Amino acid sequence: MKLSEFRFDLPQSLVALYPPERGEARLMVVDRKTKTIEHKQFSDILSYFGDGDVMVINNTKVFPARLYGNKEKTGAKIEVFLLRELNREMRLWDVLVDPARKIRVGNKLYFGDSDLVAEVIDNTTSRGRTIRFLFEGSHEEFMKAIDELGETPLPREIKRKTEDSDRDRYQTIFAQHVGAVAAPTAGLHFTKTIMKRMEIKGIHFAPITLHVGLGTFRTVDVEDLTKHKTDSENYAITDSAASIVNTALDNNRRVCAVGTTSLKAIESSVSANGRLKSVEGWTDRFIFPPYDFKIANSLLTNFHLPESILIMMTSAFGGYDLIKQAYEVAIQEKYKFFSYGDAMLIL
Repeated sequence: MKLSEFRFDLPQSLVALYPPERGEARLMVVDRKTKTIEHKQFSDILSYFGDGDVMVINNTKVFPARLYGNKEKTGAKIEVFLLRELNREMRLWDVLVDPARKIRVGNKLYFGDSDLVAEVIDNTTSRGRTIRFLFEGSHEEFMKAIDELGETPLPREIKRKTEDSDRDRYQTIFAQHVGAVAAPTAGLHFTKTIMKRMEIKGIHFAPITLHVGLGTFRTVDVEDLTKHKTDSENYAITDSAASIVNTALDNNRRVCAVGTTSLKAIESSVSANGRLKSVEGWTDRFIFPPYDFKIANSLLTNFHLPESILIMMTSAFGGYDLIKQAYEVAIQEKYKFFSYGDAMLIL
């Protein structure tokens, strides 16, 4: 498929600036068998699942990855976006800097009145740098300093300043393992009450971890999708999660991937007989139509931006024509798009 096949006009007014109350988003239900589209509320999701069905949730935790520092001597304000830790002992991090033209190897950056200082030790891409934090103290104290100085890394497409409320709201209620620079947004809709009601119905949760990276939002700049390379993301699937999913598959129950990140993770670790394997490693899997899904047979996801790898994955799952039609309906019905937007359930 071609990049241009995922181009559509999305009014800026439909990109959600703020989230709805948890559990109160709109829910579009798309049925692949009947080719029907229904309009519901998120709480109605309970009526589509029952005893023995499984929800695969991503329990990664977003950390405040956006820091603002000042360059030594000139005092110029520099944004430092933490991508991933390269070496814990040496406090080496892979980062993006902005404006990049001002930052060279050997430069030092100071962060507020804190004891945190960073030295640039390598250039990786036009905006990418490797930096070493100079900090006396334990890893826990270092992460506490990052937590205090950092800002919730809302995507640039949400065109407003980050607010205090984002620290809680741009995080799922089941977030556990720190490492993501973007939230697994389909999970943002869940409330404790909805999860408890699911458990009462006999629905199981299989927590997996995929630390979402910025590659999720990276622009695809090749028309031929087979030539696009995505960034690797760290992920882990436990024996316990794999067992929960495989039991559901053996019993012909629904396995719902909560979000494209969960979908990517479980489709990255499939055994020869089409079952989920436990794993700890990295995945750079890029899913676009046509694609034969082995594990998930339903998907909960948000509405994605044009030409994003996420709409490509959703189209691969739901079928290109049906998802294209669903998105046309979503725009017509003024559903909210992107990280803080409404939800879509594909059955």
